[in-house]
Parts: sequence; C-alpha cells; structure tokens
Amino acid sequence: MKYIKVLSFIVISLFFYACDQTKEQTALSKVQPPNFDVDINQIIGRLTLEEKVGQMTNLTLATIADEGTDRKLTLDPEKMEEVFLKYHVGSIQNVISGAYEIDQWHTLIQQLQDYTLTKTNHKIPFLYCIDAVHGANYILGGTQFPHNLALGATRNKKLVKAAAAVTAAETRAAGIRYNFSPVLDAGRNQLWSRLGETFGEDTYIVKELGKASIEGFEGNSLINSPTVASTMKHFVGYSDPKNGKDRAPAYIPEIVLREYYLPQFQEAIKIGSKTLMVNSGELNGVPLHANKYLLTDVLRGELGFKGMIISDWQDILKMHERHQVASSHKEAVYLAINAGIDMVIVPYTFDFTEDLIELVKEGRISEDRINESVGRILTLKKQVGLFENPNVEEELKPYFRKPEYQETALQAARESLVLLKNEGDVLPLKKGKKVLLTGPTAKHASALHGAWSYTWQGYKEALYPDSIKSVKAAFSGASYVKSLEFDKPKGSYRKLLASAKNHEVIVLCLGEKSYAETPGNIPDLAFPEDQVDLVKQLAKTGKPIVLVLLEGRPRIIRDIEPFVDAILVGFWPGSKGAEAIHEVIYGDYNPSGKLPITYPRYSGTLLTYDHKRLDEAIEKDDPYDYSYEFNPQFKFGDGLSYTTFQYSQLTTSADTVVNDLKISITVKNTGQKDGQEAIELYTRDWYASVTPSVKRLRRFEKIFLKAGEEKTIDFILNKKDVSFIDPSYKVIFEPGNFDILIGSEKKVIYWK
Repeated sequence: MKYIKVLSFIVISLFFYACDQTKEQTALSKVQPPNFDVDINQIIGRLTLEEKVGQMTNLTLATIADEGTDRKLTLDPEKMEEVFLKYHVGSIQNVISGAYEIDQWHTLIQQLQDYTLTKTNHKIPFLYCIDAVHGANYILGGTQFPHNLALGATRNKKLVKAAAAVTAAETRAAGIRYNFSPVLDAGRNQLWSRLGETFGEDTYIVKELGKASIEGFEGNSLINSPTVASTMKHFVGYSDPKNGKDRAPAYIPEIVLREYYLPQFQEAIKIGSKTLMVNSGELNGVPLHANKYLLTDVLRGELGFKGMIISDWQDILKMHERHQVASSHKEAVYLAINAGIDMVIVPYTFDFTEDLIELVKEGRISEDRINESVGRILTLKKQVGLFENPNVEEELKPYFRKPEYQETALQAARESLVLLKNEGDVLPLKKGKKVLLTGPTAKHASALHGAWSYTWQGYKEALYPDSIKSVKAAFSGASYVKSLEFDKPKGSYRKLLASAKNHEVIVLCLGEKSYAETPGNIPDLAFPEDQVDLVKQLAKTGKPIVLVLLEGRPRIIRDIEPFVDAILVGFWPGSKGAEAIHEVIYGDYNPSGKLPITYPRYSGTLLTYDHKRLDEAIEKDDPYDYSYEFNPQFKFGDGLSYTTFQYSQLTTSADTVVNDLKISITVKNTGQKDGQEAIELYTRDWYASVTPSVKRLRRFEKIFLKAGEEKTIDFILNKKDVSFIDPSYKVIFEPGNFDILIGSEKKVIYWK
C-alpha cells in the first residue's frame, strides 16, 4: 500500500510538472524574437562584445563629473576615459547634488556627446536619462506641476496630457531625450512612501491618466520635436508592499495582480510607450528583476511589449545583498539578464559590465541574448533622433519656460485641490477678514513640491527660485506667526495664541516634510503629535480654523478633524500651489478636486473604495449582533464645491443589454457660482464567480457648468468594461444584473 501511494504521488507530480512545462512552453512560444531595422542590425554586427555590454550599462553622472562649491560641473578626463573608452558606457543619468541651469545641461550633454562621437571606435551617440516626474524638476527654473496623486484629484485627462507635454518640452529643451516617467503603479496602500507619485488607488484612473501622460510626453514624433521617450514604471505590484514600506516584499495573488495592476501597463504598451522600468521590490518571494515569467512570458509574450526594459537603481546588486536570491553579484547579473532586463542602472561601478562579459564568454548567456538588448537600446536611440542629430538641439531651447506654462501649472494646482470639509460655509473667506496664518508647511516652498524637486528628496529650500511662492508669500495680506518647524523641538505657543485673539479666522498649514522613496518610510499614518497638539491649542481660541494639508499620503486626522471648520487637501500641488490655495480659500476659484484615494480613519484599516463586501463584518443573527462597515475619514471621490450639482434622468439605451450600453445623465448646477464637476460612472455586479467589488469606477468626465446651467453627458460601456479575471487568469464576462451608479442616481440593467 505504501508503494502504491508513493507511485501515485510520483505520477501526479509528473503530471503537474508536464502541465507546468507545457504552460511555460506555450507562454514562451508567444514571445516573438525582436525584428530590428537593417541599420540597427548592421551596427550590432560591427560591435565587440565589450561595446555591446557597454550599451547595456547605465551610470550616474557622479562617475564622470565633479561638482564644485558653486555647483558648477567639471568633467574628469580620467573618469571619462574609463567610462567611455574602456567600458564603452552608452548612457548616463541623474544629477550630483541637485538641478542645473539649462545652459549647464547644454554644455554638459554636448561635451559628453562630442567625446563619444570623436573618441570611441563605435561612434554611437550616448543617451542622457532623467527623472522628470512632475515637471522639469531637475532643471532650475523648470515648471513644476502637481505630483500624480494631486493630478489624480483633477480627474482631467486633457490637463494631465498638457502638463506632460510641457514637462517633455522643457526636458528636451535642456538636451535630455529620455524620461523615467510616468508611474503606473496603482496606489492601493496608503502608507507607501511613493503614494504621492501615483495617480491614485483606482486602476481605471491610473490607466486613463497614465495614457494621457504618455501621449503628452511622446507626442506624435520623438525626432526633432519637444518630446521625450517615456518609461512605464514600476512593473509590477510595487505599490502594495505588505509592510507599507518602499522597496519591500509584496504578496499579491496573480488573479489580483492581473485585475488591478496589469491593465494600465497593457494600455501603455498599446499606445506605444517606449520603455519600461522594473519594480525594485519583490513579488511573492521573487525579485521582479529576476522574474522571467513576468518580464518575458507575460510582458513580452502576452502583452506584446517590444521596447527596452531598464532596471531601477542598483537593483541587480540588491538581488545579491538584500533579496539574497543570488550567491554573488555575478549570479544576480545572470538572473536579471536571463529574466529579460536590457539596460541596468548600475550606477557607480563596473561590476555589472565585467560580470556580464564573463557570463557570455563562459557560455552561460548567449551573445544572441545580448544582441536583443543592444538592439532595443539602439532602437530607442534611433527613435529619439540621436542617430539623425546627436547634438544638443539649440533650436528647441525656446520651448523652455514659456509664459503659458505657468498658467497650465496654476490650473493644474487649482483643479488638484480637494475641499473635504466646510462647516458653516466658513469658506470662501471674505476679503478683508483678519487672517492668522501659521503651521510648519506655510513658509516652505518644498512643502508644496515634495519628492523629486530640484533634488531627490526635494527639501533644499535654497534651490527654489524666488518666483515660487510659499503659502506665506501668497497670503501676503494675512498675519504670519511662527508655530512649529519640522525637525525642531516644539516651542511656546504664547505669542501665537495671543495673536489669534486679534484675528477672525486661522489658516493652519500642516502636513509632511518633503521626502522621496525609502527615506519617507514611516511606521504608521498617525499625524505627528506636535501638529495634533497645535490644532487642539488653537481650537481653544474659539476662532474658525481652516486646515490646509500638504502631504504625500493621507495622514490620520481623526483626532483633529472635529476641531477644524474647513479642510483643504493639497497633496503636493507644485510651484503654483500656494497661489491656487489662496484663490480657493478666498473664492477666486471654485474647488473641483475629487479624492483619488480613500482617506482612512484608522492606520489599521487601509481599505480602498473598491473593496470586497467581505472586508466589512456585519452579523445580525442572535446571539451575534455586531457590525464593522466601511467607514473611512473621507471616501474616494469626495470633494466639495462652492456650488451644488444635481444629478437626474439617468437613462440607458436598454434594460437588457446584448453588446454596448449607452448611459446618459443630466447634471445641473443648482447653486449660485459657476463650477466644474467630475462626473463618475460606477458599476456594481450583483453576483459573479469571483467575488465582485462593492463598486468599480468605469468612466469619468469633467465638465464646466455656469450657475443654473445643465448638460446631458453620455457614456458608452461594453462587456470588456465589466469583465474580470477568473481563477485561470482569463478575462471573462458573465451575464447578470448590474447597478449603474452616477451621483445619487442608480439604475439596474441585465447584461446578456
């Protein structure tokens, strides 16, 4: 009997192994070998192995340049020779201490290009890369837009595209043609320190705004044009680490991964984004940089991506040192290249280059595999026009700092502001009211910008030009009294409280000090205790308090919300954020922002709006009588206006639907002020073989209505919109009843 059991186990194991092998072979068969242009193949054919691997190597600027006390750059001849002539490096990125003037960029890039074209044997132009993630943030004087989370609050695809187009124009004007943006991660963990870089928690919003951003970056052509190649990042599942920390493990079942995290990348590939950056963390125990299934089988085989895959910062080394899946750096290189990485951000040493050359010479990695990566890199260089014109394009310099860019930044900041509370209509303030302004985010321009603003962490105030106003500068008619400072012990509030007695209203600016990535990790979302105490002290004055929150993620305000009369969330609104805040508070602009995330009430309850019904606990049967319902501080989509909008006449093209469904809704501005309204269409599936969410956003559109005006808006849905991923990872549609939800209106339809 024992032997029969063993034999049975072996047979079953072989069966599943055969199935897995068949599945893997089927997936790999879908990966088409790259088909490069004739000229690209000719270049590959004349390169040495060392030159090819050099094209796959990306270093940071500090490896070839020094920066003086005046922040002027000097290229080091010995380092240049080592980088470009000995190791044949094909791309450089980043800054040393912070942003540079546009003329510095021109000089730097032209010097590097001249060196590459005159001194190397291969004469292949080099490529400069940068993180221009919310404007030309590494060019002094460049336009700074709201970060993606704030742009998500605008619900305005045209505005997001316009902001990306300006970013591209100013970046290209500086001589840089390749941008590490946009972030397509769905921000579904509110603790994550990079939440502010996402468009929000909803997959559809991320997909639509990500698409708009890519279209703005890349335009119709990348040759002789104020455009840049875009980077989809970070593939995939980066934004939902289990512990909420940056570069940490995530555990996401594949059915969930395909439902919420892959669709936006699929859309970006469809519209032609040129490159993709890999998630720095790990997914289900496997570092993404070593995940051949996702990078090759899924990304290239299923999704059909043909562009270049680039690593993130130092992530090959981390597979050895931190993930510990490789016994040496060399083994980490083997895993990464075998998985499908084309270009590696090393960024300081030549270990990658040397180890990869050894691996090829040892026969562990074929030179054909190297040729694939080099072909993709050369194709990118061709796409951005480097072979046609490798020099700095002086003719594009007038695209830098056009006056109209500031208006685009201001409009983006205006529409990004979310009014979440307005007790007793304390806002808008009447002109002439005596206003007391205070709080740690009031006088710092960096608090409006956050990560990737002239420096990586964004908090070097000295680099922000005088033209960028802090909230204090924008509220020049208010009395500013110092209260708290970041990183400094709390002082006495005696002067502040005494001053409050002589003012009619308090504008209190709280939030977070600027941060980026891992340095922004925090243990929980609790609001800083000293800021909580400040609110409670000011509340004792009896004066109305207008709370302005400048933050990269939703810090818990459960304990202070009752003490304030109005709450305006700005997230990181960029260089025109202060002016926009002033306009909204005084009623010169009617707020229209909608939360792109669920604002939690407790650090231990971090749900998204599209959670499952089982995330809530409701029992009413004797002897059990308890409930825990979805009760965030503010809901996804919340956002007040100074006017009112009425929804009516929700109609559908049919009650029983076979193919497409047309949905119409009438929206009327029933208040006294003109305003914008983001109309959101949700669906709710009554029953499905995979538990449905309580609702899902399917469409949104932003409109402007004058006071008393009404419009009828039409939406079209199809079966794909209400399909879902089944346990076999297929996209399926199941007939049944669906709620159509817009505003307070609801209609039930049956989809056959």
